[in-house]
Amino acid sequence: MMKRFIFAGHAPAMLLCASAMLSPAHAAAPAAVPVAPVASPVASPAPAACKGTIYMTFDTGSQSQAQLIADVLNKRHVKATFFLANEKTTRGDYSLDASWAPYWKARVAEGHAFGTHTFDHVYWKKDLPNGLIQVKPQFGKDGGKLASITDQQFCEELRRVDTRFQELTGRKLDPFWRAPGGYTSPRTLAAGSSCGYQHAGWAPAGYSGDELPSDKYPNATLLKKALANLRSGDIFIAHMGIWSRKDAWAPANLDALISGLQDKGFCFATLREHPAYAQKKGQP
Repeated sequence: MMKRFIFAGHAPAMLLCASAMLSPAHAAAPAAVPVAPVASPVASPAPAACKGTIYMTFDTGSQSQAQLIADVLNKRHVKATFFLANEKTTRGDYSLDASWAPYWKARVAEGHAFGTHTFDHVYWKKDLPNGLIQVKPQFGKDGGKLASITDQQFCEELRRVDTRFQELTGRKLDPFWRAPGGYTSPRTLAAGSSCGYQHAGWAPAGYSGDELPSDKYPNATLLKKALANLRSGDIFIAHMGIWSRKDAWAPANLDALISGLQDKGFCFATLREHPAYAQKKGQP
């Protein structure tokens, strides 16, 4: 069964969490998906001045909002976690091309965290009875085609991002990964763990909605919902640009969301400090 893996800081709930439109950067997921039951760890202790901690995360995409995201995070003194895949960008290149090395080096210098999102943005489709994993990469030489791979090949798809990131920045990734679309299985989770990467989903309240059509889910509505529902320990997810959304989420909402949460007394941290991942700080 295909599942969307969501890690919640509080009790899981059903979530409308996918784009209704297929885009070159992120394939659409079903309109409603089940939330996988997961443990709810106690949120990491926040400094005395904070009422709680939110974990901001960003997946690569069209990269149209990449610089804006960096500027807002710097302005608000927020450290975030980036999950990288080699995705086609609005500049006509790919997010792990050498042309992006200055961008990623700058984010490393700022102290952000980084995980793998699979090199070719590989969607899990199903676990096969013969022990293989059926996947569908979005990019690369086999983009758009179904493939059956071994656990080791899946692991190598995760490691390819790590290798490339080191080539671009001189730094290894942190030991976590995120499945494209959030779709995981026992076999992919085990494969990731076997090569040193722990899967990181997001809280139900932490879904930005930036993949959804903006005419049905306007930015003001998404912002209001996030500010009302986010709680300490929640992992928040947004993308660095979505091809299909006409009214981009980040320009209207990112700064307002962070400042609104800060006004409520929340602080921010990378997944290195999250209680579910802090014990795995060592590099894979």
